[in-house]
Amino acid sequence: MSSQPHTVLPWVVRRTRLPLLSLRCVDCRSESATTGEGRFRVNANGKLLDVWLLVRCVSCDRTGKLTVHERAPVGSFDPAELDGYHANDPELVASRLLDPLLARRNRFTLDWTGAWRLDTPSARLEEAWPVRVEVVFEDPVPVRPERLIAQGLGLSRAEVLRRIKCDIPLRRPTSTGFAFTVMTGD
Repeated sequence: MSSQPHTVLPWVVRRTRLPLLSLRCVDCRSESATTGEGRFRVNANGKLLDVWLLVRCVSCDRTGKLTVHERAPVGSFDPAELDGYHANDPELVASRLLDPLLARRNRFTLDWTGAWRLDTPSARLEEAWPVRVEVVFEDPVPVRPERLIAQGLGLSRAEVLRRIKCDIPLRRPTSTGFAFTVMTGD
């Protein structure tokens, strides 16, 4: 019997909404904020622009600002990007929110709880062993592979650790694509 996988299944981790921000509110001290529908504020000061992403506390509804650009020359902006800021383009909101430099500069982390789903094809695993699964991330959602695999296959985490062969640590969060092989349950 060949040890090469007979079947390759594609799994995709998809964002269902923008993640919450773990960011302390200056008014009520809550530690969660949201971008809501996603709005930018652009302020001109002579030939310099400030661009902020507006966020709202989930507890007290206070609006705050995350600095996207500070005192940037108008000419340094791509015209399409500048139009996106003025139009509150949802894809531009998402790309800025998911930018690790913006998170570091504004001292927040992303809370992905309930903001993603795992799409798996319906396949019967009883047929061809072993089975190879390739996981792709559309957005950098940090998940522990053992939990993701347990959810996708309907296995216990102990069984995942016993039956899965993978080149990355199963208990360490990742947000980049990986592949694994499911071995028979015997």
